[in-house]
Amino acid sequence: MIEINNISKSYKQVQALKNVSFNVNDNELFGVIGPDGAGKTTLFRILTTLLLSDSGTTRLNGYDPNKDYKKIREIIGYMPGRFSLYQDLSVEENLNFFATVFNTTIDENYDLIADIYKQIEPFKKRLAGRLSGGMKQKLALSCALIHKPEILILDEPTTGVDAVSRMEFWQMLKRLQEKNITILVSTPYMDEASLCDRVALIQNGEIMDINTPEGITKSFPDTLFAVNGKNKFKLMQDLRSFEQANSVFPFGEYVHFTSTNRDLKLDDLKNYLTNNGNEQVEVKIENPNIEDCFMNLMENEQ
Repeated sequence: MIEINNISKSYKQVQALKNVSFNVNDNELFGVIGPDGAGKTTLFRILTTLLLSDSGTTRLNGYDPNKDYKKIREIIGYMPGRFSLYQDLSVEENLNFFATVFNTTIDENYDLIADIYKQIEPFKKRLAGRLSGGMKQKLALSCALIHKPEILILDEPTTGVDAVSRMEFWQMLKRLQEKNITILVSTPYMDEASLCDRVALIQNGEIMDINTPEGITKSFPDTLFAVNGKNKFKLMQDLRSFEQANSVFPFGEYVHFTSTNRDLKLDDLKNYLTNNGNEQVEVKIENPNIEDCFMNLMENEQ
């Protein structure tokens, strides 16, 4: 449904995208995962005909964004990272406006947005600018869907909303998938990667890996130790000073650690830390997650 081949884009001296390539299958929920400044928004603006790439080609259901931009705008729904609806219009007025722009009505495609819109319909007379973050998110998604698009492109849709609203949003995306909509979504939240069918990990405008979430975590090459202690700052300093240290990153209440010695034992690491004056040391083996894999890939590229 979406084909991206060697897309590059620069802003003066800054290269935002470097030969980015991947495909999104029909009816797939595909995630582009990376931190702020990785190139996600630039890529999505190219796909949605808002920017021209410097080189490379893209196709959305066979259409070229450079030549067929009018047709592409008919078949896609786009939700930018920043709330961009009319804040001085009500919820209902915003939705009616976008339906009219696409020559349709709320009633015609209400079944597509019903699960989402019902949650904000009691506030349909409220100005959009006075909605909470989660409600703005639901309104923006309803407006992106009102013309029944074939492809839904969402740029960091859960940034700035609470954890409950984030989970509700992803549940809505899963239900939309069942209605034969191809979804391309970007996020800086690594935990959301596991909710996608496949993901592309992006950093500094380059794709580092593309796989299923399970495939990415299974490819983690090292034993991952989760380490805790009374003084976390000293713990991290000692781990970084360990002659067999490979990577050391804080992760919640633990420190995630990998070693250049693949035969390193739990007791050996614990004894090293204890002998260096660390108290209440806890060491265990941890299953790597997407964030661990992302950090590992970044380390290898340096």
